[in-house]
Amino acid sequence: MSNYSPYNPNDSFISKFLKAETAGGILLICAAILAMILANSPLNPYYEGLINMPVMIKIGMLEINKPWLLWVNDGLMAVFFFLVGLELKREFLEGELSDRRKIIMPAVGAIGGMAVPALVYMYFNMDDPMAMRGWAIPAATDIAFALGVLALLGSKVPSSLKIFLISLAIFDDIGAILIIAVFYTSNLSLTALGTAAFCTLALFILNKKGIVEKSPYLIIGLIMWVALLKSGVHATLAGVVIAMFIPLHAKKDGGRSPLKSLEHDLHYAVAFFILPLFAFCNSGINFTNIGMEQITHNVTIGVALGLILGKQIGVFGFCWIGIKLKLIEMPKDFSILSLYGVSALCGIGFTMSLFIGSLAFAGEGINITVDERLGIVAGSLISGLIGYLVLNYSLKKSAAKNLS
Repeated sequence: MSNYSPYNPNDSFISKFLKAETAGGILLICAAILAMILANSPLNPYYEGLINMPVMIKIGMLEINKPWLLWVNDGLMAVFFFLVGLELKREFLEGELSDRRKIIMPAVGAIGGMAVPALVYMYFNMDDPMAMRGWAIPAATDIAFALGVLALLGSKVPSSLKIFLISLAIFDDIGAILIIAVFYTSNLSLTALGTAAFCTLALFILNKKGIVEKSPYLIIGLIMWVALLKSGVHATLAGVVIAMFIPLHAKKDGGRSPLKSLEHDLHYAVAFFILPLFAFCNSGINFTNIGMEQITHNVTIGVALGLILGKQIGVFGFCWIGIKLKLIEMPKDFSILSLYGVSALCGIGFTMSLFIGSLAFAGEGINITVDERLGIVAGSLISGLIGYLVLNYSLKKSAAKNLS
């Protein structure tokens, strides 16, 4: 571990995670607000010029020429997905998700929390093939924002509630990764895919030989990222694939964990730089030409209601049914009202919803008359407010009951 961590070295992983995510969530909010202010001010041409600024890298015949916005979305977000992959692997091997009894409830909630919002969106947009590309937008949950709201409630939030939200978000991330891989892939290049497959084999060999140095994995991973960028498969998935081959334990070198070391080193960069920068580049909604037609558009309504109603019904409904059928055992310091409150918080889809929205509607030849970000912002804000109010009431009620 690096020695610059601001955390107490005796903190548990969950404690460290919460501190980073909640602080990062506040920074995310600030970055998003700043982007909206710039987009609706005389500085808007400079903001638009920045995110659309062309950036080119050329090495021989290889050329990558993209606007700055896509370097953030395709490049820096690959680092975010790399961190997500590292966290997934560690959690399943030795973390909270290694105990099957603890993963049933968040897994069931995550399934409902992805399926129902997608169905709500489809209900409003089934007659518009172009709009249907955005069906997965409300299926996402932004863990940084959700934990930021939870942090406002202070120490009265039981640890089981935090762990449930984190675990559900991890399963949600798995679902988002699969959705991106399967549904947002087009114009496949077999040559580029073959290069990516060769890189995967090389990573597998490194792992099996017990190589713990990080540089070989990262160099091969960079080649894989370029290959996927040219393949038609979204390049951010390279981050997840690379993470799966980073060793959790080292047979030699004093048992040092390459995975945990990378996870620790990246957490700060992702929470305090990459995600806020992504929010800044993708949240600049210009409200100048937005009228009732855009606000009441089926895409806006589908996204907003998918996040607000779909998430609540999906997460709470699936968990409640599982509890009633005795398939799920609810933690002792949980209440039904708290479960409903945290289900509402899952409707904060901000970062991942923006990312999926950029994949759905930013392609060439795609022309819709509405900005899906309207629904994302409205749905996330309302979900956060409902979740906070319900949890605040529920936790106060539980505290009063314990004192009596």
